[in-house]
Amino acid sequence: MKYEEIAERYTDVVYRAALNYCKNKNDAEDAVQNAFMKMLQSKVEFQDEEHIKRWLIRVVINECKNMWNSFWRKKVSSLEELDYEIETFSENEKELFEEVMKLPAKYSIVLHLYYYEEYSVREIA
Repeated sequence: MKYEEIAERYTDVVYRAALNYCKNKNDAEDAVQNAFMKMLQSKVEFQDEEHIKRWLIRVVINECKNMWNSFWRKKVSSLEELDYEIETFSENEKELFEEVMKLPAKYSIVLHLYYYEEYSVREIA
């Protein structure tokens, strides 16, 4: 069976498994894409169509687990935590923080992580 046929036949099943595990459309799509990429790169000899389906589902579930256990997931702050951070600032600091957040993402993320994550850790400690 060709890769295109496999992708066409099993994408929906694999996506539903990923969505059920991730509970997030974007993460599920990423996990499905990674699973099919791994299939393309793998040297696995599949016995039959059921083996292909089971293999893809197992790989997509592992991809979802990897996403949830990644460093980046553990370092995500909720909006409520961000609001708390802003409330702890003085008026001048709050104004500066809001201006920093208006910068393009590649700048604001770096500044936020460098200055404000340290600030909130010091305040809590």
